Amino acid sequence: MGKILEVKNLTVHIKTHKGVVQAVRGVDFYLNEQETLAVVGESGSGKSITMKGVMGILPKNGKVVEGSVMFQGNDLTKYSERQMQQVRGSKIAMIFQDPMTSLNPTYTIGHQLMEAITLHTNRSRRQAWDRAVEMLRLVNVNEPEKRMKQYPYEFSGGMRQRVMIAMALACEPDILIADE
Repeated sequence: MGKILEVKNLTVHIKTHKGVVQAVRGVDFYLNEQETLAVVGESGSGKSITMKGVMGILPKNGKVVEGSVMFQGNDLTKYSERQMQQVRGSKIAMIFQDPMTSLNPTYTIGHQLMEAITLHTNRSRRQAWDRAVEMLRLVNVNEPEKRMKQYPYEFSGGMRQRVMIAMALACEPDILIADE
């Protein structure tokens, strides 16, 4: 088993109205294939910002200023947004802390799951529907066919979290990042 991900000297700065915050300084870690890695620390220690830096989804005022994120021999910090879109979801997926801010309230759960599947795989809409229903069933969402037609506000917090897990797993990524 070799390294699937290697983060070296990752440094992330966040610009604020009071100046630049060094949110992450010199983080190093690696992940081998078939391994689980837990990043632990106090609230505010930079765990989420580190993972968002890995995924290339920092807030607009955030920037990786130093270091590398090596995935399959390529430094993701050098990738364009278009290149990162090819990695996110299909190769590296993330389950976010707050599913309500990650799910669009104006689209059904089914639409959002199917969009993720069709965007990152070559499945047809029918195949994406079937895969989405299968994934909802796997994460113990009852009546998945019915739930596909519902909106996020119709789900409890725990059910929305299960939808996010289903979405992250649907495309069978090489790496799954669970933010809490």
